[in-house]
Amino acid sequence: MHRRPHVGLAGIAILGLVALSIVGSRLAGAASPRSGQLARTPAPVPSDSQRIATFAGGCFWSMQKAFDGVPGVVSTTAGFAGGTKAKPSYEQVSDGGTGHAESVQLIYDPARISYERLLDIYWHHIDPLTVNAAFCDHGAQYRSIIFYHDPEQQRLAEASKRALDQSHRFSTPIVTAVQPATLFYPAEDYHQQFYKKNPARYEAYRIGCGRDQRIRELWGDLAVSKGAGQ
Repeated sequence: MHRRPHVGLAGIAILGLVALSIVGSRLAGAASPRSGQLARTPAPVPSDSQRIATFAGGCFWSMQKAFDGVPGVVSTTAGFAGGTKAKPSYEQVSDGGTGHAESVQLIYDPARISYERLLDIYWHHIDPLTVNAAFCDHGAQYRSIIFYHDPEQQRLAEASKRALDQSHRFSTPIVTAVQPATLFYPAEDYHQQFYKKNPARYEAYRIGCGRDQRIRELWGDLAVSKGAGQ
């Protein structure tokens, strides 16, 4: 666990105002790039021994952060899946007219990490109970989906969802969809590893969005042990 410096009441108030401003700006699509920042780097291509996994779980800044650095995960790419328009922009997806969900695509080494482990990480970083929303972000572009790439991923994803429902951990059913993978379009480069490029902005967004509080409500200490509140 990373220690954070003590923040006085005035500092908390200021941080709260900044966080609310940033949450509002993201909802309005105002993580707007400056001229020349609309470039997109193609998603990496897996080798013969590697596999692809694709997850939608709300804000792709947070979902990419959840899988970055996990042993066995070779790369992560923030982008869009599940829609109909080719090569949509962030602004188009945010407007809700393309049908896409903010997603993260992973390349992973199955010799080092199993798909079941990826599913476990995924569940503990999302809110699986709310339709067309994730924490403070609302709209179909924030819906939660497990996109499977082959029959084995489908079997494991459906079994994982069923086990979570049957555990009766929650009083309402899991609403996360399990569906075939669609074309995945990387987001603009300025969204990739956003939490690294803009740490203060991301931290304020995360706090203002109430992500940590909701994760704790859903997953308790288990979420903390898996680093979900980060």
